Amino acid sequence: MSYAGLTRLDDGIAAIDTEYARPLQDASHLIVESGRAAFVDTGVNDSVPLLLDALVAHDLDAADVDFVFLTHIHLDHAGGAGRLMQSLPNATCVIHPRGAPHMVDPAKIIAGTEAVYGVEQSRKMYGTIEPIDEKRIDIAVDGAWHDLNGRAMQTIFTEGHARHHYVLNDPTSQGVFTGDSFGVSYRELDTANGEFIFPTSTPIDFDPEAAHVSCDTILACEPRYAYLTHYSRVSNLEKLAGDMHECLDAYKRMAIDCANEKNRQQAIEDRMFEFLAGRLKAHGFAGDRDSMYAVLKIDVVLNSQGLGVWLDRNPGVR
Repeated sequence: MSYAGLTRLDDGIAAIDTEYARPLQDASHLIVESGRAAFVDTGVNDSVPLLLDALVAHDLDAADVDFVFLTHIHLDHAGGAGRLMQSLPNATCVIHPRGAPHMVDPAKIIAGTEAVYGVEQSRKMYGTIEPIDEKRIDIAVDGAWHDLNGRAMQTIFTEGHARHHYVLNDPTSQGVFTGDSFGVSYRELDTANGEFIFPTSTPIDFDPEAAHVSCDTILACEPRYAYLTHYSRVSNLEKLAGDMHECLDAYKRMAIDCANEKNRQQAIEDRMFEFLAGRLKAHGFAGDRDSMYAVLKIDVVLNSQGLGVWLDRNPGVR
């Protein structure tokens, strides 16, 4: 289907383009159940007005939001959460226990981001990360259910991408909101063969074995759909899970193969792009290499950095 800034899906779900980085890169999802609402992931500070506008488009008020679910605390998913919560008087923010302290006091998140991007670029990308009052946080429990006006949704812990990650199982829609635990699938890369998916191995917690387990955990919910932050709804999940498992194995191999290269980071980046471009061509994507790179560049760089961190933490795999 064709996605716009706000795209209404089925079962009271809407995808909101947070406008982070580029169009259709990063989605927040709004879930509406009989006049009450929840957000899943928030984008960054600049995304907050878009989320509030989505409420208006659904004839809802900020006071109608009961939950903000943060699948994990990477800033493209949670950077706007503190500011958003300031506008939602009745909302509780559901955060993994490993992530919650850093949303109450985001100093370490800010310092880490500024160390990577520099102060100026960090502020440009993410703004000032606002803390969340710990009294308004619900610490997620693995397997626990949350009631959105009679709609039961379950938090399930899923490591592999981040140790502070959970997915949200929504039996009403036969869907799972997967954050980054079921990879990324950009709508520009859809072809007649369906959706193109690949894992995200961004720093610093990537663990390929745990990521395999998380894919299986998601499938065990028997969903019809997965709702990805990057980008929104995908189906044919058995096939996509197989693609994820193949890619995870390939990521591990390419990291090990490049471990002793003089310029390891560049070697992994080159291998990563060639691998994804080859799969994309086999998937029937009609664009040239430049158009592939335009979509994949950010992921190629960050995925490669994450594989480098994984190698450093696991020297025995060489």
